[in-house]
Amino acid sequence: MTGTSGEQENFGRQTGEQRGRAFKPANQTLRPEAGTPPPRRSRRARNQFIVFLNFVFSSIVFLIVLAGIAFYFGNREFHQPGPARSAETVLIKPNTGVREIASLLERQGLISDARVFVIGLRAYGADGQLKAGEYEVKAGASMHEIMELLKSGRSVLYSLTIPEGQTVEQVFERIRDTAELSGELPAELPAEGSLAADTLRFTRGMDRTQVVAKLTEDQQKLVDGIWERRDADLPIKDKDEFVTLASIVEKETGRADERPRVAAVFINRLQRGMRLQSDPTIIYGLFGGKGKPSDRPIYRSDLDKKTPYNTYQIDGLPPTPIANPGRAALEAVANPSQTDELYFVADGTGGHVFAKTLKEHNENVARWREVEKKRRAEEAAGEETGAN
Repeated sequence: MTGTSGEQENFGRQTGEQRGRAFKPANQTLRPEAGTPPPRRSRRARNQFIVFLNFVFSSIVFLIVLAGIAFYFGNREFHQPGPARSAETVLIKPNTGVREIASLLERQGLISDARVFVIGLRAYGADGQLKAGEYEVKAGASMHEIMELLKSGRSVLYSLTIPEGQTVEQVFERIRDTAELSGELPAELPAEGSLAADTLRFTRGMDRTQVVAKLTEDQQKLVDGIWERRDADLPIKDKDEFVTLASIVEKETGRADERPRVAAVFINRLQRGMRLQSDPTIIYGLFGGKGKPSDRPIYRSDLDKKTPYNTYQIDGLPPTPIANPGRAALEAVANPSQTDELYFVADGTGGHVFAKTLKEHNENVARWREVEKKRRAEEAAGEETGAN
């Protein structure tokens, strides 16, 4: 072998190291060798990343602060008094969207900002709870108060009063002239006497056919209930005759305390086979459901005009009612006073005087004519004085 001892010594060391590497323990042999480490990030690159993170964080903080400020001022505006200086009504039609409602309120000067109102509704989860109707918004109402009002459904209510004693045609005219109602009336008039005399409360836009249906249903229930409690000895065969007689009583007197007594007179006459001789039946026979003109008196010749309703000419009851009777008239016919009286005439003071005999009745009629003669003379004197 050639070479110096130093070279031999190095060779021996290298060979030993190679052998050491070749003979590793089993647990180290299976372990993967470490890969090449990534290059170290430069200081400049680290600075750019930090700047970006700072920007993102600052933006988030800015947006949070901005949202907080917007929420504060929006919430304050939603709850502070509104711009309306006086109470106003607003009509919310069915199927109106939230944005449309907000715009309507802003146009009417009830809220200051439609966008704030819409956001406030959504924040309270009320955007799907607003109800159609007509609402009275008080002066200075806040958006929150308006929201609660529209959620409540407490619409403005209107009144329609149907007086006792009106005909169906007159009731239809009253319903037709009520501007807060909508829609058309039924093409055909219901039967005379079939509509309730009552005060109906309704919201704007209620359909006129609904009003007629409600009045018809209420009258039917009223008649049925009172008919069940009637005196068993009445000379009346069915509910139609019952309503017919009640309508005559209704037209004969406007005083509640007299109705049972007037009803008793007519029932007594029916039981004796006497004609009813009721002036309101003459009027209905001549003018029908339109009613007598206010300036047209009943002439003596009218008593002789033959119509199906003239109870001076026909026996018993007319073929239909002559008006819509109210509760008091129906109750009076169902349970009339117990009396033998067969006649009554006006006393000139809004009431009537009653009599059992024709002689008494004629005396009462004579007194009433004197009262009427005196009244006409006083009216004439007053007109003459006024003319001078």
